[in-house]
Amino acid sequence: MKYVVVLGDGMADEPLQELDGKTPLSHADTPNLDRIAAQSEIGMVHTVPEGMAPGSDTANLSVLGYDPKKCYSGRSPLEALSIGVDMKDTDVALRCNIVTLSEENVPFEEQTILDHSSDEISTQDCSVLLDAVKAELERGPYHFYLGTSYRHCLIWEHGRVLELTAPHDVLGRQIGPYLPSDEALYGMMEKSYQILKDHPLNLERKKRGLRPANCCWFWGAGTRPSLSSFAETYGKKGIMISAVDLLKGIAVGAGMAVAQVEGATGGLNTNYEGKMQAAYDALIRDGYDFAYIHVEAPDEMGHQGSVEKKVKAIEYLDQRLIGPLWEKLTQTGEAFRMMVLPDHPTPIAKRTHTAAEVPWLIYDSTKPLVRDWRYNEAEGILSGNYKGSGPALMRHFLGLE
Repeated sequence: MKYVVVLGDGMADEPLQELDGKTPLSHADTPNLDRIAAQSEIGMVHTVPEGMAPGSDTANLSVLGYDPKKCYSGRSPLEALSIGVDMKDTDVALRCNIVTLSEENVPFEEQTILDHSSDEISTQDCSVLLDAVKAELERGPYHFYLGTSYRHCLIWEHGRVLELTAPHDVLGRQIGPYLPSDEALYGMMEKSYQILKDHPLNLERKKRGLRPANCCWFWGAGTRPSLSSFAETYGKKGIMISAVDLLKGIAVGAGMAVAQVEGATGGLNTNYEGKMQAAYDALIRDGYDFAYIHVEAPDEMGHQGSVEKKVKAIEYLDQRLIGPLWEKLTQTGEAFRMMVLPDHPTPIAKRTHTAAEVPWLIYDSTKPLVRDWRYNEAEGILSGNYKGSGPALMRHFLGLE
């Protein structure tokens, strides 16, 4: 039996007036999910443990079958693993987003945060900007590391794990109340704004109608993580397929392989077909038992507050990845199970994550069902099939309970 999880990050939502009271998932044109759902088990799951923040870190750990309350040490350390940072036990890692501030003629703390991703800036552009920041700010215990797109890493030797605010949680607000209490981190953020706001690359971006990437924003602090091996825990040889350093870092920590897919960006126009093919090759050609395909696009469109783009991200996922992969696996005659779900909701109206339960679908090629339901939040609730945690759902998916 082969196992594949297709995770649409932030895909779940709330009913929207613009969609006649439907969610993006129920409104989207998803012929493949409709066809598969009619042969599948569906239900709801609470992926984020009570009392924990609804981040992609805690939620994806949970979906992968790990209890975040036992193994989570912070978001950024997982990303540090992905980009090859050899953290010491005394290091603290922080996510370093390159964000867009409003550039108003006001003090730094009165600026407004407009975009946590700086128009989904490319890694190539961010490399230039981060080099400028490093030249001025990389001193003493602070070390910057390039990640992917707007997502980078700051290592603080002998640092402290501080409560820091995620930028996508405060979009459209003045930043003052959300700046770090630590004077050094606050100072580096303010200085980075001075370095970047008039940088030639940002001036060129503005001429092209793009938002400037004009400030470093630190969050997600944590210490070196410790995860048990996925193979030892669940008896499956696994591979991660994602454009996002966080997911790659989780895979490294769990002893899973990480696929490199050209053109996988984490944005709306990521390489869906490449991710689909990477999963198929890993399962059928390369002997892997388990593939986890993570697609960031629905989450990013939720943070942007774009109904149209979030619907489009779900349709791309259905038509360019889920449908073709299901067809190709079916044609092999190999027994397989496919699970589709989000990690958490990213409601358009809120533009950030919530801890609400999310819908899941499990298809088993050896015993297809006959149902009249579709895959969405409302019908997942109506099914009455509830799993209390991600690990419980993973055990169910793998046939371990």
